[in-house]
Amino acid sequence: KPSEKLTPERLAAPATPAENPPARAQSLREETRFRRTPAALHPPALLERAYEALQTGRDEDARRAYEEALRADRKNTDALLGLATLAARQGQEEAAQDYYLRALEADPQDATAQAGVLATGRIEAAESRLKTLLSSQPDAPALHFALGNLYARAQRWSEAQASYFQAYTRAPDNPDLIFNLAVSLDHLRKDELAARYYHQALQAARSQTADFNPTEAETRLRELRAPEPR
Repeated sequence: KPSEKLTPERLAAPATPAENPPARAQSLREETRFRRTPAALHPPALLERAYEALQTGRDEDARRAYEEALRADRKNTDALLGLATLAARQGQEEAAQDYYLRALEADPQDATAQAGVLATGRIEAAESRLKTLLSSQPDAPALHFALGNLYARAQRWSEAQASYFQAYTRAPDNPDLIFNLAVSLDHLRKDELAARYYHQALQAARSQTADFNPTEAETRLRELRAPEPR
Protein backbone atom coordinates (compact mmCIF):
# COMPACT_ATOMS: atom_id res chain seq x y z
CA LYS A 1 0.00 0.00 0.00
CA PRO A 2 1.17 3.54 -0.70
CA SER A 3 2.29 5.75 2.09
CA GLU A 4 0.45 8.75 0.78
CA LYS A 5 -2.77 9.23 -1.18
CA LEU A 6 -3.52 11.97 -3.65
CA THR A 7 -5.92 14.73 -2.84
CA PRO A 8 -7.79 17.00 -5.26
CA GLU A 9 -5.36 19.76 -6.16
CA ARG A 10 -7.72 22.69 -5.89
CA LEU A 11 -8.94 22.41 -2.37
CA ALA A 12 -8.84 25.34 -0.04
CA ALA A 13 -7.68 23.08 2.78
CA PRO A 14 -6.86 19.66 1.38
CA ALA A 15 -7.08 16.96 4.00
CA THR A 16 -5.46 13.58 3.66
CA PRO A 17 -7.12 10.56 5.24
CA ALA A 18 -5.10 7.78 6.77
CA GLU A 19 -3.43 5.69 4.10
CA ASN A 20 -3.50 8.41 1.51
CA PRO A 21 -3.34 8.25 -2.30
CA PRO A 22 -0.27 9.97 -3.88
CA ALA A 23 -0.72 13.18 -5.92
CA ARG A 24 -3.36 15.68 -5.44
CA ALA A 25 -6.35 15.85 -7.69
CA GLN A 26 -5.31 18.78 -9.71
CA SER A 27 -8.25 20.79 -10.80
CA LEU A 28 -8.53 24.25 -9.42
CA ARG A 29 -5.72 26.39 -8.22
CA GLU A 30 -5.14 26.87 -4.50
CA GLU A 31 -5.05 30.64 -4.77
CA THR A 32 -8.13 32.63 -5.68
CA ARG A 33 -6.51 35.13 -7.97
CA PHE A 34 -8.59 37.86 -9.49
CA ARG A 35 -7.92 38.31 -13.16
CA ARG A 36 -9.54 40.32 -15.88
CA THR A 37 -11.19 38.65 -18.83
CA PRO A 38 -10.76 41.21 -21.60
CA ALA A 39 -13.55 39.73 -23.70
CA ALA A 40 -16.01 40.26 -20.88
CA LEU A 41 -15.16 43.89 -20.08
CA HIS A 42 -18.32 45.98 -20.00
CA PRO A 43 -17.77 48.81 -20.42
CA PRO A 44 -14.03 48.48 -20.95
CA ALA A 45 -13.01 51.88 -19.60
CA LEU A 46 -15.01 51.43 -16.40
CA LEU A 47 -13.58 48.01 -15.62
CA GLU A 48 -10.08 49.12 -16.51
CA ARG A 49 -10.47 51.91 -13.98
CA ALA A 50 -11.84 49.52 -11.37
CA TYR A 51 -8.99 47.06 -11.91
CA GLU A 52 -6.37 49.77 -11.65
CA ALA A 53 -7.91 50.99 -8.38
CA LEU A 54 -7.99 47.43 -7.06
CA GLN A 55 -4.33 46.88 -7.90
CA THR A 56 -3.24 50.13 -6.25
CA GLY A 57 -5.18 49.61 -3.02
CA ARG A 58 -7.90 52.21 -3.66
CA ASP A 59 -10.61 49.84 -2.54
CA GLU A 60 -13.53 52.29 -2.37
CA ASP A 61 -12.84 53.62 -5.85
CA ALA A 62 -12.65 50.03 -7.11
CA ARG A 63 -15.88 49.10 -5.36
CA ARG A 64 -17.81 52.02 -6.82
CA ALA A 65 -16.59 51.25 -10.34
CA TYR A 66 -17.33 47.53 -10.08
CA GLU A 67 -20.80 48.19 -8.67
CA GLU A 68 -21.49 50.60 -11.52
CA ALA A 69 -20.41 47.95 -14.02
CA LEU A 70 -22.63 45.42 -12.27
CA ARG A 71 -25.63 47.72 -12.51
CA ALA A 72 -25.06 47.82 -16.26
CA ASP A 73 -24.66 44.04 -16.48
CA ARG A 74 -25.66 41.98 -13.45
CA LYS A 75 -23.82 38.90 -14.79
CA ASN A 76 -20.54 40.61 -15.54
CA THR A 77 -17.97 38.15 -14.20
CA ASP A 78 -15.15 40.70 -13.98
CA ALA A 79 -17.23 42.97 -11.76
CA LEU A 80 -18.39 40.04 -9.61
CA LEU A 81 -14.84 38.71 -9.20
CA GLY A 82 -13.55 42.17 -8.39
CA LEU A 83 -16.18 42.65 -5.68
CA ALA A 84 -15.41 39.16 -4.35
CA THR A 85 -11.74 40.09 -4.13
CA LEU A 86 -12.57 43.26 -2.22
CA ALA A 87 -14.87 41.42 0.19
CA ALA A 88 -12.26 38.73 0.84
CA ARG A 89 -9.59 41.40 1.36
CA GLN A 90 -11.74 42.92 4.11
CA GLY A 91 -12.44 39.58 5.79
CA GLN A 92 -16.06 39.41 4.61
CA GLU A 93 -15.96 35.75 3.62
CA GLU A 94 -19.71 35.19 3.31
CA ALA A 95 -20.07 38.20 1.01
CA ALA A 96 -17.04 37.08 -1.01
CA GLN A 97 -18.49 33.59 -1.41
CA ASP A 98 -21.79 35.07 -2.57
CA TYR A 99 -20.02 37.07 -5.30
CA TYR A 100 -18.00 34.02 -6.36
CA LEU A 101 -21.19 31.96 -6.56
CA ARG A 102 -22.87 34.64 -8.66
CA ALA A 103 -19.84 34.64 -10.96
CA LEU A 104 -20.05 30.85 -11.18
CA GLU A 105 -23.72 31.10 -12.07
CA ALA A 106 -22.85 33.52 -14.86
CA ASP A 107 -19.98 31.35 -16.11
CA PRO A 108 -19.78 27.78 -14.70
CA GLN A 109 -16.42 27.30 -16.45
CA ASP A 110 -14.71 30.15 -14.59
CA ALA A 111 -11.86 28.58 -12.60
CA THR A 112 -11.37 31.67 -10.43
CA ALA A 113 -15.00 31.56 -9.34
CA GLN A 114 -14.77 27.83 -8.66
CA ALA A 115 -11.68 28.31 -6.55
CA GLY A 116 -13.20 31.25 -4.71
CA VAL A 117 -16.29 29.28 -3.74
CA LEU A 118 -14.11 26.68 -2.04
CA ALA A 119 -11.79 29.15 -0.36
CA THR A 120 -14.43 31.37 1.24
CA GLY A 121 -17.54 31.09 3.34
CA ARG A 122 -19.33 28.05 4.70
CA ILE A 123 -19.36 24.71 2.92
CA GLU A 124 -23.07 24.26 3.66
CA ALA A 125 -24.00 27.54 1.99
CA ALA A 126 -21.87 26.81 -1.06
CA GLU A 127 -23.27 23.28 -1.33
CA SER A 128 -26.83 24.60 -1.27
CA ARG A 129 -26.13 27.23 -3.93
CA LEU A 130 -24.27 24.81 -6.18
CA LYS A 131 -27.17 22.36 -5.99
CA THR A 132 -29.56 25.17 -6.91
CA LEU A 133 -27.37 26.06 -9.90
CA LEU A 134 -27.28 22.41 -10.93
CA SER A 135 -31.06 22.17 -10.81
CA SER A 136 -31.20 24.72 -13.63
CA GLN A 137 -27.97 23.63 -15.38
CA PRO A 138 -27.80 19.86 -14.79
CA ASP A 139 -25.52 19.23 -17.76
CA ALA A 140 -22.80 21.72 -16.75
CA PRO A 141 -19.73 19.59 -15.96
CA ALA A 142 -17.98 22.51 -14.26
CA LEU A 143 -20.75 22.75 -11.66
CA HIS A 144 -20.62 19.02 -10.89
CA PHE A 145 -16.85 19.36 -10.69
CA ALA A 146 -17.07 22.32 -8.28
CA LEU A 147 -19.49 20.39 -6.08
CA GLY A 148 -17.15 17.39 -6.10
CA ASN A 149 -14.29 19.61 -4.99
CA LEU A 150 -16.45 20.99 -2.20
CA TYR A 151 -17.20 17.48 -0.95
CA ALA A 152 -13.55 16.51 -1.22
CA ARG A 153 -12.61 19.53 0.88
CA ALA A 154 -14.92 18.14 3.57
CA GLN A 155 -13.55 14.60 3.04
CA ARG A 156 -17.01 13.43 1.98
CA TRP A 157 -15.45 11.09 -0.53
CA SER A 158 -18.53 9.08 -1.56
CA GLU A 159 -20.37 12.27 -2.48
CA ALA A 160 -17.25 13.68 -4.13
CA GLN A 161 -16.93 10.54 -6.24
CA ALA A 162 -20.57 10.77 -7.33
CA SER A 163 -20.19 14.41 -8.34
CA TYR A 164 -16.91 13.83 -10.15
CA PHE A 165 -18.52 10.95 -12.04
CA GLN A 166 -21.39 13.22 -13.10
CA ALA A 167 -18.82 15.73 -14.37
CA TYR A 168 -16.88 12.98 -16.13
CA THR A 169 -19.93 11.63 -17.97
CA ARG A 170 -20.53 15.11 -19.38
CA ALA A 171 -16.89 15.83 -20.28
CA PRO A 172 -15.21 12.42 -20.63
CA ASP A 173 -12.06 13.79 -22.29
CA ASN A 174 -11.16 16.34 -19.62
CA PRO A 175 -7.98 15.04 -17.92
CA ASP A 176 -8.50 16.95 -14.66
CA LEU A 177 -12.05 15.68 -14.22
CA ILE A 178 -10.82 12.14 -14.80
CA PHE A 179 -7.94 12.65 -12.38
CA ASN A 180 -10.19 13.92 -9.59
CA LEU A 181 -12.51 10.98 -10.15
CA ALA A 182 -9.52 8.66 -9.75
CA VAL A 183 -8.50 10.42 -6.54
CA SER A 184 -11.96 10.06 -5.03
CA LEU A 185 -12.01 6.34 -5.88
CA ASP A 186 -8.54 6.03 -4.40
CA HIS A 187 -9.72 7.51 -1.11
CA LEU A 188 -12.64 5.07 -1.15
CA ARG A 189 -10.08 2.23 -1.53
CA LYS A 190 -11.47 1.16 -4.88
CA ASP A 191 -7.99 0.43 -6.15
CA GLU A 192 -8.83 -1.22 -9.47
CA LEU A 193 -11.19 1.56 -10.55
CA ALA A 194 -8.82 4.25 -9.30
CA ALA A 195 -5.97 2.76 -11.32
CA ARG A 196 -8.15 2.66 -14.43
CA TYR A 197 -9.00 6.34 -14.17
CA TYR A 198 -5.46 7.43 -13.28
CA HIS A 199 -4.36 5.69 -16.49
CA GLN A 200 -7.17 7.34 -18.44
CA ALA A 201 -6.28 10.77 -17.04
CA LEU A 202 -2.67 10.33 -18.09
CA GLN A 203 -3.77 9.31 -21.58
CA ALA A 204 -6.07 12.34 -21.86
CA ALA A 205 -3.29 14.65 -20.65
CA ARG A 206 -1.17 13.67 -23.65
CA SER A 207 -3.52 15.42 -26.05
CA GLN A 208 -4.55 18.48 -24.02
CA THR A 209 -3.31 20.67 -21.22
CA ALA A 210 -3.90 19.36 -17.70
CA ASP A 211 -3.29 20.87 -14.28
CA PHE A 212 -2.46 17.70 -12.38
CA ASN A 213 1.11 16.48 -11.94
CA PRO A 214 1.64 13.51 -14.30
CA THR A 215 4.65 12.26 -12.36
CA GLU A 216 2.62 11.96 -9.16
CA ALA A 217 -0.20 10.24 -11.02
CA GLU A 218 2.21 7.76 -12.66
CA THR A 219 3.76 6.99 -9.27
CA ARG A 220 0.38 6.36 -7.75
CA LEU A 221 -0.65 4.20 -10.67
CA ARG A 222 2.44 1.99 -10.23
CA GLU A 223 1.70 1.67 -6.52
CA LEU A 224 -1.87 0.60 -7.18
CA ARG A 225 -0.77 -1.95 -9.75
CA ALA A 226 2.09 -3.35 -7.67
CA PRO A 227 1.48 -6.90 -6.40
CA GLU A 228 0.59 -7.27 -2.73
CA PRO A 229 3.59 -8.25 -0.55
CA ARG A 230 3.48 -11.83 0.66
